[in-house]
Amino acid sequence: MDLTKLIKAKALDLGFDVVGIAEPDSDLEHFSYYEDWITSGKNGTMKWMERRNDERRDIKKYFPEIKSVISVAINYFTGNGPDIVAKGGSEYKFSNYAWGKDYHIIIEEKLKALLEFVTIDLALSTKGVICVDTSPVLEKQWAMRAGLGWQGKNTLLLNEDHGSWIFLGELLLDIPLEYDEPFVEDLCGNCTACIDACSVDALSDYQLDASKCISYLTVEYKADFDDSQKNNLNGWIYGCDMCQQICPWNKRTKQSSNEKFFEPIKQIQNYTLNDWSEIDRETFDQIFGSTPVERLKHGRFIRNVEAVKESRHIVD
Repeated sequence: MDLTKLIKAKALDLGFDVVGIAEPDSDLEHFSYYEDWITSGKNGTMKWMERRNDERRDIKKYFPEIKSVISVAINYFTGNGPDIVAKGGSEYKFSNYAWGKDYHIIIEEKLKALLEFVTIDLALSTKGVICVDTSPVLEKQWAMRAGLGWQGKNTLLLNEDHGSWIFLGELLLDIPLEYDEPFVEDLCGNCTACIDACSVDALSDYQLDASKCISYLTVEYKADFDDSQKNNLNGWIYGCDMCQQICPWNKRTKQSSNEKFFEPIKQIQNYTLNDWSEIDRETFDQIFGSTPVERLKHGRFIRNVEAVKESRHIVD
């Protein structure tokens, strides 16, 4: 078996569901889309997205020795339905990706194991860089280049087998491998289900105005909510999955993840909004340590809970 096949087989053995390899060309043809998006202010208060754009445009400025971009994807859908609601009824919703352990930790551990396989098991003298979400790398573009799927109208990467219920990661290597054909089809066609389903009009064709997005408001936005923002949360206290729940590809391809760490923690299944509003900082840390929700910290989490309670007229 040749080197490329060995690496791909190991990636799948480690638990990734899809893997592809792209050649690190010096320029990304879709970078102008990213620049226009930033210039128009659709990144909201996420000012970090305006930095290190030279590296985003040219991955060789981030890792000069790069010869191969290995893109991986892992399915995080746990098969528990479109959302989990509390025992008190449909009081609130958590985005599916936040039900279990933080994906950054899981993907980084698996990519470290893949790099060790290359450098130790295969005894190759190579340098590698692991990227999981926070690196100046346009992950969806490289995933498309590696043949993993296409960027849908909801702006998420869609895969034919797993829809958009996937997390992405990259392993950059300084050795050449066999490159996959880019995914060039747009399989969204004339469908506008995700755009029509967005209750806050954050979506247009292949464009997201993050400043309107419920996921942005509940996760990234740091200020207090005004009345309009509270009323627009639609029950979501962390993230939002509306554009994913309605997507025909997601409805068609709901394969449950094989990764047990994505299973929901028990409190998300059992707590009411009043239960959440009563937790203190220490309890918050105990419940959400090593989960995506941890990044909110206690204060903003309670902000979200109280906003949903107010909009749904729920009292203690």
